[in-house]
Amino acid sequence: MQWAAIIESNRAALLRVVVALLDLAGLTEDGKMRRQLRNYLTRILRPAESAARRLIVIAARDLVVDVRPSRSVIGASGARQRGRSPKLTDGTKTAFPLLDPLKNFAPRRRYSRSVPRILFLDGPTPPPLPPIPSDNDMVDATGVCRRLAAVRRALDDIDAQARRLARWRARRDRKPYRIGRLSPMRPGYPPGRRKRQIHEVDEILRNCHLLALHALSPNSS
Repeated sequence: MQWAAIIESNRAALLRVVVALLDLAGLTEDGKMRRQLRNYLTRILRPAESAARRLIVIAARDLVVDVRPSRSVIGASGARQRGRSPKLTDGTKTAFPLLDPLKNFAPRRRYSRSVPRILFLDGPTPPPLPPIPSDNDMVDATGVCRRLAAVRRALDDIDAQARRLARWRARRDRKPYRIGRLSPMRPGYPPGRRKRQIHEVDEILRNCHLLALHALSPNSS
């Protein structure tokens, strides 16, 4: 199978979707956008992230890297600490997450849309009810925009992300009992998968997921 051509065709289609989302993001000076727009971006961003992870899985299918054990350093308190990567100082760049978030099997809590109001004839006047959230409310959207930027950077350099995944895989294999995540893709349907496709990204995610499963199979070539 011509994996390079498959990766490039799906990468180009996915990048087109992400660029369109970035154009829609149009933040104001205080980093906010309308609630309706943020919710729309989130609905499209989640399957786009899943599709990008699967492209990285395909690109890293045959990569083998040599990961040296991390060195221990002496901290200020005198305790030995494992070496860690330096944190970002500007606070604007976010590394693209290579692992699918695991499913949350906790029961979903349902919240009432009304507020109990107990009135007394001789009691004080109760405070007014809080306003109902509106789709036109301005809400903070810096987190969504950082995720969009992270996907864009990952798609611009799939090879670098594949090397990151190969290093994670090598560190995983060094563990004696293989404790923790065994695969970057979670079992079952990918995050953001919708049964009824409503956007171009849904078809891209479906294709990338099937291709990633085939790339990870023992008889793939």
